[in-house]
Amino acid sequence: MNPLGIRDIIGPIMIGPSSSHTAGACRIALMTRNLLAAEPVEVEFVLYGSFSHTYRGHGTDRALVAGILGLLPDDLRLRTSFDLARERGVNIVVTPDTASETPHPNTVDIRVTDVNGSRIEVRGVSIGGGAAQLTRIDGIDVEVTGEFNNMIVYQNDAPGVLAHIASCLGSRSINIGTVTMHRTEKGGDAFTVLEIDDEVDPSTIDCILAFDAVKSVRFIPAASASKPADAVVPTLYPADAQARFKELDFSSAAELLAYCDRNGASISEAFSQREEALMDARPADERATGRYLAHALDAMRESARRPLARPGKSMGGLIGGEAARVAALGERGVARGAFAKLTAYALAVLETNASMGRIVAAPTAGSSGVIPAVLLSLQEAYGFDDEQMKKALMNAGAIGYLIARNATVAGAEGGCQAEIGSAAGMAASAAVELMGGTPRMCLDAASTAISNTLGLVCDPIAGLVEAPCQMRNASAAAGALIAAQCALAGIEHIVPFDETVDAMYRVGRALPMELRETALGGMAACPSCAKFKGIG
Repeated sequence: MNPLGIRDIIGPIMIGPSSSHTAGACRIALMTRNLLAAEPVEVEFVLYGSFSHTYRGHGTDRALVAGILGLLPDDLRLRTSFDLARERGVNIVVTPDTASETPHPNTVDIRVTDVNGSRIEVRGVSIGGGAAQLTRIDGIDVEVTGEFNNMIVYQNDAPGVLAHIASCLGSRSINIGTVTMHRTEKGGDAFTVLEIDDEVDPSTIDCILAFDAVKSVRFIPAASASKPADAVVPTLYPADAQARFKELDFSSAAELLAYCDRNGASISEAFSQREEALMDARPADERATGRYLAHALDAMRESARRPLARPGKSMGGLIGGEAARVAALGERGVARGAFAKLTAYALAVLETNASMGRIVAAPTAGSSGVIPAVLLSLQEAYGFDDEQMKKALMNAGAIGYLIARNATVAGAEGGCQAEIGSAAGMAASAAVELMGGTPRMCLDAASTAISNTLGLVCDPIAGLVEAPCQMRNASAAAGALIAAQCALAGIEHIVPFDETVDAMYRVGRALPMELRETALGGMAACPSCAKFKGIG
């Protein structure tokens, strides 16, 4: 696995409404497209599990079409991908299979015919947070994650193929990370999947194809290659950079706090230094990270403000217009000043997300309203500049990184407490640093915010990231400010951050399946919600 970086926690920047059902679906289809030798003309998507039940409300079908057309998960054209497919002459068929069982609930089979008449069938799964895997190609089980550059060689299972591939890559100084071979039987068809550190050019592919047993070669660039052009992909570090990263790869909040205390650093400074080491400590990388955070901040602003001026209905129709109504209430409501703006912004981001607008998953799409609501309302109240805001995002990224490393931020695994609770903890810590609090205060605030959401179940009505998700984002944003206020007053949380995260993880694992994003329990199971069944 690649080490987690800021783009994994404050990101991806994506079209909503679901990191797993929208961004992940797009990623599966995009990886499939990279396997094609020519443009697609006929495509069938067979949806299983959760994909088959909620694909309309989550835009899963649109995301899959977008990916097979070569669009990235943050491309606004994703919303109109069917129209784009028609313009390009690509025939699309979407077949939901609600009866068949698959090992993973977010599974799709993609059957493609290209302009040359060649056919390929791929199975992919969306594993959360916008990440995806290909698990089968033309009936052969594989494991292609897209985290690294992948080269897939289709071949006869014959002696000498691996040595030939290695020779072709080695002669061009292309380093191989891992090699896995999957075959139907001894001497039968096989795929060799290589994770490599560099891209391959046509001459390298021609070299590999020169071996008689090799039938085809396909290259799939790393998912990070689809990030902004100034993003830098961690590959192999020089020895000194490896040692530096090891020192900064904090495994716990206790290690992070000790580093901050020793070096007089804030949490954002410590995590920035870790990010620099992760990116091989080149000055250009530091600037690239700054540009990425500026891009994320702009996307957050747009997602928080657009619905206030132009309200619209969500994909599922459960929400829409709430943010504008709260904003119009102004000083006549019980919440005033920063709290009033915070409420409107949190609601607005979820409206943007649910209507397939561009949001920043921080740490997930379902919790994407918390951090923008807190940080933007504080910026407007206190006049913080964007450099301070980027540091706040880096601070939030550090907290989210520790949670993702030691527990989970996925509702399917840990309930809504893992998504909303994590976002609240991240926002609370960032708010404390913005207001001049110490690293220890930041961790106290994060612990308080997480503990206040402990046990929160994930129960999306009709399986959609709309309700009760929207209101929970607003509540969590308010809770984050309360936690920050208490920490700034010197109120310490009784339980250390690391233990709080562990408790959250244990509680999440103890929740029954019905209360972890299945839409089978909690609010989703209330009788009055039965009328929404099937709208997804």
